[in-house]
Formats: sequence, structure tokens, C-alpha cells
Amino acid sequence: FNPNTGSGGYGAFSIGYTQLHNRDALLMGGRGAWVIGHGFGLGMGGYGFESDPVYNAVEELNYALAGGYGGLIMEPILFGWFPVHLSFPILVGAGGVANTSYSANWNDPYEYYDGYVEDASAFFAAEFGAELEFNLVRFFRLALFGSYRYTSDLTMEGIPANALRGWSAGMTFKFGSF
Repeated sequence: FNPNTGSGGYGAFSIGYTQLHNRDALLMGGRGAWVIGHGFGLGMGGYGFESDPVYNAVEELNYALAGGYGGLIMEPILFGWFPVHLSFPILVGAGGVANTSYSANWNDPYEYYDGYVEDASAFFAAEFGAELEFNLVRFFRLALFGSYRYTSDLTMEGIPANALRGWSAGMTFKFGSF
């Protein structure tokens, strides 16, 4: 058995926790990759996020950050044929974020609305992660991940330029031929 021969591929979805502008946020995403020689994945991925709303009593509105990013995924995999091993996914791409507002009065159907985009910004994104992977069955791997997301400066009124930079943690579910 030579673990460095052959190739495969996988599709995956992730769910995680992060903070955006010091607010708790949900991070969800997916990716697909071609696995070369059981040791390197190359593919595409994307993530969406939304922060907990912050209430503004003067305007009687909730404000939340929402958006997404995606791009090229490069993933070195160490000892992928072992039942428990490590991988190091790197995402390089771009994204967009919006500061949205919506009514804080949930009880009045005439006042409630889906929301407005108050301001938005595009950004460059680079995310560096580490995953502890468990080979559960031949076609399924469960990974616990931690990552750091770097973004270029945002240009949004009232939102710091580095609001999206920070750590994330969660789980990734990978299905395929590894």
C-alpha cells in the first residue's frame, strides 16, 4: 500500500462560530476539492455569515452584519490514511458584507419589514485553518476546525475597518473518495 498514489475528491459543508465587530456570529459554508495523492486538496469553497443583531433604541431598529466570501482552497493533508489526522485548509478569495437594519417591533405586522442594507463593502479574504479529521467510514470524514480569517479593510460608516478579522471554530462534514 502506497498512500501517496491515486486521487479522489470530496464535497463538504461546515458550520461554525465566529465574532464579527465583537458580536457573536454564525458561519456556514461549503467546499469541494480534488484530493491529489491522498495528501493535497485543491478546490473551491465559500462561506456565509450573519452576526447577532444589536438594538438601537433611538431608531428602534436592529442592526446586523451579513455577507459571505469564497475562493480557491488549498489543503495540505498529513497522514490522511490514518484514522485520525490533520489537514491545513487555506482559502484565498474575496467577499462582501452588508450592515443591515430591520424593525425591532416583532408584534406589529404593519411595522415589520425584511430589512434594508444601510451600507456595504467588498473585501479580499485569506483564511488559514487547521482541522483534526476523523475517518469515520470510507466515504465520510468529520473534522473539527479552527481558523483565522484576514480581510482587507472595510469601508463602511460606523463599522471598523477590521471588523471581519478574527478566529472561527466549528465542524466540517466531508463526503467523498479520499
